[in-house]
Amino acid sequence: MKSIQSRLFLMLLIFIILPYFLTVFFIYGYTKKLVEQHELEVSRNQMEKASNELVEYFEDLVGLPYVTYRNPDLFRIFEEGFQDSIYFNPIAVKNSIETFYLTRGEIRQIRFYIDKSKESFTVYNAMVSTRKSQPDLVKEDSIKKLYHSHSKYLIEPPHPIENYNDAAIVPQSDNTIVLTIHHKVMDVLSNKFLGIITLDIDLNSYARLCNSLVQNDKETVLLVNSENQVMYASDRHLIGKPVPSNLLKSIHQSGVKTGKEIILSRTLSGPLRQWKLVKITPEQVLFHDVRQTAYTNILVGIGVGFLGLLMIGIISYMITRPIKLLSRKVQSIEAGNMDVPFNDNGQDEIGHLEKHIKEMMNRINLHIAREYKLEIENRNNQLRALKSQVNPHFLFNALQTIGAVALRSNSPNVYGLVTSLSKMMRYSIRANQWVLVREELDYIKTYLSLQVERFGNELTYTIHLDETILDLTIPSMTLQPLVENFFKHCYEEGFYDAQLNIYGEIKGEILCLVVENNGSSITSEELQILRKNIYCKPYEESYSTEHIGLKNIHDRLVLNYGIKAGLELDTNQGQGFIVRLMIPLESKFASQELETV
Repeated sequence: MKSIQSRLFLMLLIFIILPYFLTVFFIYGYTKKLVEQHELEVSRNQMEKASNELVEYFEDLVGLPYVTYRNPDLFRIFEEGFQDSIYFNPIAVKNSIETFYLTRGEIRQIRFYIDKSKESFTVYNAMVSTRKSQPDLVKEDSIKKLYHSHSKYLIEPPHPIENYNDAAIVPQSDNTIVLTIHHKVMDVLSNKFLGIITLDIDLNSYARLCNSLVQNDKETVLLVNSENQVMYASDRHLIGKPVPSNLLKSIHQSGVKTGKEIILSRTLSGPLRQWKLVKITPEQVLFHDVRQTAYTNILVGIGVGFLGLLMIGIISYMITRPIKLLSRKVQSIEAGNMDVPFNDNGQDEIGHLEKHIKEMMNRINLHIAREYKLEIENRNNQLRALKSQVNPHFLFNALQTIGAVALRSNSPNVYGLVTSLSKMMRYSIRANQWVLVREELDYIKTYLSLQVERFGNELTYTIHLDETILDLTIPSMTLQPLVENFFKHCYEEGFYDAQLNIYGEIKGEILCLVVENNGSSITSEELQILRKNIYCKPYEESYSTEHIGLKNIHDRLVLNYGIKAGLELDTNQGQGFIVRLMIPLESKFASQELETV
C-alpha cells in the first residue's frame, strides 16, 4: 500500500464500497425486523379470526344433537324405546332422523344408541340401517369416558370411518377420515342417561378454516386437543397422532422462534377449551421478499463497485503517471545522474514541482562546482602547510639524542620522560587507524606517567580490563581524550583528591568501556545541555563547539559502528562524572586483528 494507486483503491473500498454494503446489511436487518413484526401481527389476527370461527363451528356441531330434545317423536324413542312407545310412528321417526342427518352437509354418519333397549342404528347417506343390539357399547373406552364424566359430549381424534352396525349401507370402499363427536342424551328432569348420539364429521368441513392460515405450501397448521393429539394438520400424516416431541414445548408458547421456524400458537375456548391452534412458518418463507431485495442491492453494489474500481483505476493512472515519471527522475538523480531533463512547462501541481526541482538541481550543481573548487584549494593549502612542518622522524631522532644526553648526565628521570613523550608522538601519528584496546591502554599509561611527574605521587587511578577486552580493536585515541578531560576538569581545577577509574565489561553483544572520576561534576541542567550538544547533528541550530572532544568521540563511534554505538553520560548523582563507551561486538571492526590496522 505504498503506491498512490494502491491507496486510492483502498480509500474506495473504505469510503464507498464498504459503507454501501454496510448500509445494505443494516437496511436488510431493519426491514427484516419490521417484516417479522408485521407478519407476526398479521398471523396473530388471522389466528384469532380462525380460532373464533373454529369455536363457533364446533359449538354448532356440539349443539346439533340438542335438536332431539325439540323433536317429540325422536326423543320419545330414547325415553321408551321403539317397541314400548304407544305413540311410535315409524314414518315420522324415519323422516325426523333423515332430516337430522341432512341438517349439515359435513355429516358422514350418525349412530343412535338407545340405552333402554341396548340397541343402536346408524344413518349413512340419508339411509337408516336396521337396529342392532349392542349391550356392551357403553363399555367402549370413549363411550365409557363420556358416560362417567359430567360433560355432555366427547370429541375423538380423527380416524377412518367405521361401520358401527356392520350395515350394508356403508360401502367397504369408504375410507374417509372423520372426526367423531359423542353426545350424551339425558332426561332433563330426572338426569337419567338415555343414550348416545355419535356424529362422524368430514375433516374437510373444518380443514378449510384451519387452512385459511396457510399462505404457502411450506407453512404448516396444527389443531391439537387438550391431550396433545393432532385433530387436524396440513401434513396429513400427522392427523390423529400425538404431537411430535420437538414441537410439544413450543406450541404452549406464543410467538416462539425456534431455529429457522417461527411458531405461533393460540389456546381455544368454548367446546374446544384447552385446544391449541398452531401455525409454523419457515423463516425463509417469511423473509423471502426481504432477501430478494437484499440480493438485488448486493448485485447492484457489486456492479457499482466494479465500475468504481474501473473509474478509480483510470483516474489513478492519469494522476499517478506524471508522479511515477517524476519519481523515476528522482531515482536517476540518486544514482548519480545530475543532468536529468525536467519538463517545466506543466501548469498543474506536478509541473510546478518539476520546475522547482529543476531550479533546485541547478543550485545543487552550482554548489557542487563551488565546493569542488574549494576542496582542491584546501588540498593545495594543506600540502603547502605540510611542507612547512617539521619532519616527525627528525623529532624522534632529536628526542632520542636528548635522551642519550640525559643518560650521560646521570638524569634517568629526564630520560624516562623523553622516552614517554617519544612513545606518545609515535602513537599519535596513528590517530586515524585501528588499535587493540591493549595498545590504547599502553598509550594512556604512558600519558599518566608524564602526569605523575607533573602532579606528584598523589595522583591515583585504577585500570581493570580482562584479557578478552584487551584483545578487541577500537579506533585509536578513543579513551585518551577522556583521560585528558580528567586532568582538565579535576586536577587543573583543584580537585586533587579525585580518582580516575577505567574499567569495562561485555553486556550481551555490547562492549561497555567506562571512564569515571569522583571529583568534578555538573548539575542536571548542565548534563542535559551537554547531552543535547553531543547528540545533535552538526547542521542543527543547537550545535555547539563546546565539548568538541566528547562529540568527536561519539561521532566516530556512530560512524564506525552504527547507531547502536556512542557515548552515555552521567554524574553519579552529583558525586563525579561518568562516560560510558557503547561498542557493538557484532560490528566487523570490533574483532579485527592487529594486522588490519
